[in-house]
Amino acid sequence: MLKRTFDFIASLLGLVILSPILLAVSLLVWLKLGRPVFFTQVRPGLHGEPFKMIKFRTMTNETNNKGNLLSNEKRMTRFGNFLRSSSLDELPELFNVLKGDMSLVGPRPLLMDYLPYFTEEQMSRHKVRPGITGWSQVNGRNAIGWDKKLALDIDYVKNRSFWLDLKILLMTIKKVFKREGITHERNVSMPRFDEYVQQNNR
Repeated sequence: MLKRTFDFIASLLGLVILSPILLAVSLLVWLKLGRPVFFTQVRPGLHGEPFKMIKFRTMTNETNNKGNLLSNEKRMTRFGNFLRSSSLDELPELFNVLKGDMSLVGPRPLLMDYLPYFTEEQMSRHKVRPGITGWSQVNGRNAIGWDKKLALDIDYVKNRSFWLDLKILLMTIKKVFKREGITHERNVSMPRFDEYVQQNNR
């Protein structure tokens, strides 16, 4: 109850205080990347229940001659990369926190496609609401591999507390300013978990 109350008050205050930034980024996304301004995607939430996560759009909608979207690397612009490296693209998730789909702190919501590939222990990450930031984000984010990333999520679920959440929030602020761990090696985003599992015969 304390965590949900804190999330509600903090996200509401955050949306009010950051409203000028949200409006400015919305305008810039519209001018530089076009519409839609927001990117929404269904992700697994508490107990794996699906919800729509909202972020600022960071990629173009460029397609090849067959009408298929180009790779993430080819659709990522300098402006989109700035939004990601500064974590400004995550700000709309405050609406998800306010609604109750997410928490400020918790395991990051991954893709629905990954659910069949999680072990029973890895599924425990869904015992709590997913977060805007989390234990794995402040300990490497996308710069670490899947095994370590999921192990950190499980460790958070087992040891979660209000004080740990405060620690993670403070560490997140530091990470955002230093722009650490945004990408995984040379990839724009984390490699797909289902492909990782299949390649390692798990």
